[in-house]
Amino acid sequence: MARLGMTIPLTGIPLHAHRDVLREMVDLGYTDFWSSEAGGHDGFTPLALAAAWTPEARLGIAIIPAYTRGPALLAQSAASLAEAAPGRFVMGIGASSNVIVEGWNGIPFEAPYARVRDTVEFLRRALSGEKVSGEFESFRVQGFKLQMTPPDPAPPILIAALREGMLRLAGRRGDGAILNWLSVEDVRKVAPIVHAGGPGKEIVARLFVIPTADRALARAIGRRAAAAYLNVPVYAAYHEWLGRGERLASMWAHWQAGDRKAAVEAIPDEVVDQLVIHGSPEACREHVERYREAGVTTPVLALMTADDPRRAIRELAPR
Repeated sequence: MARLGMTIPLTGIPLHAHRDVLREMVDLGYTDFWSSEAGGHDGFTPLALAAAWTPEARLGIAIIPAYTRGPALLAQSAASLAEAAPGRFVMGIGASSNVIVEGWNGIPFEAPYARVRDTVEFLRRALSGEKVSGEFESFRVQGFKLQMTPPDPAPPILIAALREGMLRLAGRRGDGAILNWLSVEDVRKVAPIVHAGGPGKEIVARLFVIPTADRALARAIGRRAAAAYLNVPVYAAYHEWLGRGERLASMWAHWQAGDRKAAVEAIPDEVVDQLVIHGSPEACREHVERYREAGVTTPVLALMTADDPRRAIRELAPR
């Protein structure tokens, strides 16, 4: 079954008004709805509504930061959503970034690899119904046990991964990886690292899409979004590792100097075209298929324009 997901909630549509939109997307052939959690809606609430409104759809979070909820609360939230959508929920865990964890939530962004690894191990044990006590490297849990029937089946756990260490962790300890802000060619580099951890790994990729023939407009929107992400230290290191260091050096220098406008303008067209899908709806669908051919199991679209999201959804639907 060829999966195609959409990021929810949709910009410009209040959460309470999503029911008809989600129902239409199911009818159009979208198989998955994926939330995210940064500075807007939390990751769980949109999926709880989707669980009730679209009992056919698979639901995933890409991602919940491993730091911003305590381990027990995270297990409770995951178990509750897995119970609301039995067999249809995928849990996504990641380190997030210093901006979200430390800057916005006042939590030290320390030892991200250990924190993600420990959180995945704890969730596996807690969601199985085990009483968990122990000193993990990055936190301590004393005597936690879910006071509810453990979800059956337990939800798959995917790990958000950028560079090699976390990609290997996703393959060894996770059921797959969640990728973000990468090109088709980048997928060919990172997917084998995940698959080296064992068979049957899922590769979810969040793909930013601007379905418009106005190339200048699409590139302008894409540049602003790329600048906001690629200057976060973890993403800067990621794209340095992917080989974009020389092409993004000018952008990073202007950003560090405080000239945001010059930084945005310094992002080359070719980088925008690699990282942001744009063009006619047919061209966008073809670009998504190239990601699938490169190794993405579940492409998850993220619309970057809010002028008419329902029209964009219809135009990008599977053919």
